[in-house]
Formats: sequence, structure tokens, C-alpha cells
Amino acid sequence: AKKYLKAYKHHYDLIIDEINTRPFFVPNFVGQKQVVSLIHQLAREFWFYETKFPINYIGYHYLERKWLSKYKNITTVTVSNSTKIDLEEIGFKKLFIVPPGLNVTPVSNLKEKEASPTVVFIGRLKNAKLPHHALQAFSDIKREIHDAKMWVIGDGYLRKELESSNIKDVTFFGHISNEKKYELLSRAHIILVPAVREGWGLIVTEANAMGTPAIGYDVHGLRDSIRHDETGITVKEKLPEAMAQQAISLLRDSNRLFKYSTNALEFSKQFSWDRTVNLFQEVVNNHKETNPDVIAS
Repeated sequence: AKKYLKAYKHHYDLIIDEINTRPFFVPNFVGQKQVVSLIHQLAREFWFYETKFPINYIGYHYLERKWLSKYKNITTVTVSNSTKIDLEEIGFKKLFIVPPGLNVTPVSNLKEKEASPTVVFIGRLKNAKLPHHALQAFSDIKREIHDAKMWVIGDGYLRKELESSNIKDVTFFGHISNEKKYELLSRAHIILVPAVREGWGLIVTEANAMGTPAIGYDVHGLRDSIRHDETGITVKEKLPEAMAQQAISLLRDSNRLFKYSTNALEFSKQFSWDRTVNLFQEVVNNHKETNPDVIAS
């Protein structure tokens, strides 16, 4: 890609440099005026969950900040106020928030939920997504609400270990179609989102679109996608038992659960790819005005 852009950069008016931890460093070989960077989230704590010593310490304390410093004067798009704050702290100057789109149309009305209290976890089964926290939380829920059940959707290197926990009434679905995913989301009562951090937490909005509120840790990204005590709950103590306590309280309060479900569904209707496109176009227009020699195609 680097070799191609060096040879053909004059064929393009604008290049979107999408950054996921290690950048492509496009501005180094095409100049800054042709580039808008797109950063969903910083890795930060992920280094300690997904890499080994000493790479985790080097990445967290030096590499990520060093890499991103090359972009601090470039027009940058991110998806949440959480990531905007992260980027401001390392010196980014031209930041714009464009919330994510939504791949599913929100349901017109709340669907009928499962007969027994049902919680769901969706995501890659890897350390940084903390699926073991969700299972531990459900174990506590199960002790208090005996007919509760849990669905785990997603695959990853932790799956065999998680399945070996043998917690009663937990079903592992693995990777499933979007159609099946949305069907299960519409039938679940709540979604558990224990995460180290997120850029936004798109699964929260997808669950909301099916009328299902989220209980997630109070971390970057989830503070944006979950409106605490309105569309769901953010848990300040990042512990499975604290998440379980909140879930038990909500599952036992049908009026509050209905309110959160209704609010979550309404909140999800704000998101669409049309809106995202329009907001992104505004950023591009702003970039053109700042750099008048960049001409739209």
C-alpha cells in the first residue's frame, strides 16, 4: 500500500487513514493536506490483556503515544467523546466526533421476551472483552434468580476454557448469522458488557435497537453508548459481582426494565449510516476549507 500510494498519490484528492493501534503513517509519504485520520479507540489497557511482557509495557507507555504523535495536527475523526478526550490528552488539535452507523433497523415495538430472565453476552471470546466476567456475573445472578439463563454469542481463543466452567443454563452459540443474532437480542432481557474499554460499543446500540438495555462497566466508549439510569446501567466497580448485583436488581424490577428497554429502543433510532455519512461529509468539507488545494472528486 505504501509503495502504491507513493506512486499514485496524485490520483487521489483525499485519503482516509484508518488507525487500529499501529498506524500506516500515510502522512509521511503523501503529506498532511491529503489525509483525514479515523481512530475508533486507543489500545491503552489492551496492551496488558493481549500482549506479553515487555511488549505490553513498551506499547502502553511509549509505542502508542509515539505512533499517534505523527497525527496530532491532522484532521481526525473518532466515534465517541471518550476517544476524543484520549486524543486531546496526547495533543490532537483537529478532532471531530462522528457516531457509528447501525446495520439493523430498530424494531417498531418491543418484542416478547423469553419466559425466564435471560442475559446475553456478545463479542470476541478474548481477554480484553472480559467474557469470563460476564460468566462470573451470571453465576451470581443464577444463585439469586434460579430460572435465569445466559446466551454467549461469539467465538475466540477463550471459548474452550469458558465452556469448561460448566455453569448451569449457559448456551454457547459461537459465530452466528446477523439474522440469528438480532433474533436472540430481541428475546433477551439484558445484555452484559464487561469491557476493558471500547471505542463506542456498537453491540450496545444493536441490542438497544432490539429493545434490550445494557449493563456495562463504566469505561471509555460504554460511557457514550450507555446512558446511565436511562437506557441501561454503567457499573463503576469493574467487578463481576457488582455487575451481577445491578442485573439482579433490574431483572426483579419489571417496571424499570420496561422503561430502560423503551428508552434504549428510542435512543437507537438516532443512529443510521445516512446520518454517519452526512456528518462525515461535513468533516471532509471542513477539511477542504482548511486545505483549499484538496478538491472533492
